[in-house]
Amino acid sequence: MEKETKLRALCILKILYELTDANHQLSTSEIAEQLEKKYGFKVYRTTIGSDIEQLRQFGIDICINKSTQNRYFLDGRLFDEQELKLLIDAVESSKFISEKKSKVLVEKLGELAGPKGTAELKRNLCIESRNKTVNDQIYNIVDALNDAINRGKKVAFQYFRYNVKKEQKLCCDGEVYILSPYTLVWNGDYYYVVGYSEKHHDIENFRVDRIYQQPKILREDALPRSENFDEVEYVKTMFSAHDKKPETVELICDNDLMDAIIDEFGEDVSSYAYNLSSFRVEVEVVTNHVFYSWVFGFGGRVKIKGPESVRCEYAEMVKVVFADL
Repeated sequence: MEKETKLRALCILKILYELTDANHQLSTSEIAEQLEKKYGFKVYRTTIGSDIEQLRQFGIDICINKSTQNRYFLDGRLFDEQELKLLIDAVESSKFISEKKSKVLVEKLGELAGPKGTAELKRNLCIESRNKTVNDQIYNIVDALNDAINRGKKVAFQYFRYNVKKEQKLCCDGEVYILSPYTLVWNGDYYYVVGYSEKHHDIENFRVDRIYQQPKILREDALPRSENFDEVEYVKTMFSAHDKKPETVELICDNDLMDAIIDEFGEDVSSYAYNLSSFRVEVEVVTNHVFYSWVFGFGGRVKIKGPESVRCEYAEMVKVVFADL
């Protein structure tokens, strides 16, 4: 009998979790109906009140609107509606989560909303050119890498790239990479693992969704980080050019481009009036094709003022693009 009482209380909690919130409340008789329909319990109204009181004493935030027949709802959910919508947007727009996994995650997030469910959390989010990964192993890969970092162990994995036929091709004829992982980085909608590569004898980064199957965590301890390794500084430059250091570059920008400059360099960027139609900024950047393609994308509305060596390098890069056509 005691076991049945405990199980009945848990069933009531599940009913309240799934079907109630401040705008969706259940009366005593409605809870009794759900108990019988879903779980086969036939109970008196007073029994339900007693079970709910036990749950409240345990610390469950169940609110009661008292009347001729009390109405109950579960309050104090972990995420509110706005937070769930933001999480759903992040999942649906993330490249590194496959389409299949995205749908599963969104459904699970919807279950946290109570009676609203996924339908009322449906997002009207237009995502341009959002190509999802096809690697459904991504959860296991990230989990294994994170576990190895926490335990200070090396990992072994194979790595693949796509060939001209859009086929997955294992790098170096299927060679197994041995890595001492130090950190995971999320950049440009992709996960990267950063660590010491025994193949390259240096700090390297690998795209997580390009790792073939789940990495094997080795018994061998990871090599300690070099005292000269600055994680923050490495992350700043890892997607630019490893053999170049940031330098100060002057840009002349049309007046209506301040939003774009702040988006790229932050609100602390040094800016000055230049003439009636443009302003000048000084930015710290690694001058390579990534930076130059960003400048080129404005169609002449952002110009490089100096230094002269950067202006010349940019001009040469543009010439190379049109060479031999």
